[in-house]
Amino acid sequence: MEWILLFVVGFLAGTVGSLVGLGGGIIIVPALLYLAGFHPSFQGITPSVAVGTSLLLIVLTALSSTLSFLKQKRVDVKSGFTFFLACGPGAMVGASLTRLFQSDSFFVAFGCLMIFVSWLLRVKEKGATRKVRLDVMRTFTDAAGTVHEYGYHRLTALGLSFLVGVISGLFGIGGGSLLVPMMILLFRFPPHVATATSMLIIFLSSIVASVTHVVQGNIHWISALVLAPGAWVGGKIGAWISSKLSSRALLNLLRIAILVTAVRMIMDGLNLI
Repeated sequence: MEWILLFVVGFLAGTVGSLVGLGGGIIIVPALLYLAGFHPSFQGITPSVAVGTSLLLIVLTALSSTLSFLKQKRVDVKSGFTFFLACGPGAMVGASLTRLFQSDSFFVAFGCLMIFVSWLLRVKEKGATRKVRLDVMRTFTDAAGTVHEYGYHRLTALGLSFLVGVISGLFGIGGGSLLVPMMILLFRFPPHVATATSMLIIFLSSIVASVTHVVQGNIHWISALVLAPGAWVGGKIGAWISSKLSSRALLNLLRIAILVTAVRMIMDGLNLI
């Protein structure tokens, strides 16, 4: 039964992660830690191992969904590689810091981070954005033929991407929960472009962070093998569903997914459940 549950977890992580540009770590990490608490097959899964295993699975999820998004012509490849130049090294730094966290503090810190991100998306939903000077301009034409103009400031984008990379490697979340709000709120990326481009960055940075975790021995290989098929299929399905949703619906789904996970993890970290 636990293996069927892991397959389902992988599928949900791939679908939700691809749908809203998160990568799926907000589902895989808590799921592995919860399983470690009551099933002998998962004993020994520490926060470090859960994060490492999550990042390994995020590589598959992100690759699956990125290939689908490329076919939909929603990925800004040039911007994605620019952000990765800082996000990749940051992910390696974060991966090396994971071992410093104990289980309870890990849950609480993770949850607080997610609540902050949910609040940022609420600000966007109300139409409030911060103005940042842009020195790189980009355009995107959506399916309806509407041309969207957006861009980024190189130094600001690189600095924030490094920070996102550190958080990605530390918490095993793929970085999308911060990358997407950053691109939407600060640089005015259309939500559909932000989620798709985020998956490309997540794919590249997760490879880098996963290598660090493999070297440290932070992978539960049996769980990874069972999670993998579901994550791959879910990544493709999530990308397809995403193409059918409006920008507002994407933002609302992202905010709700993050908030529910955050509350659950904080309650568990404080031993309230």
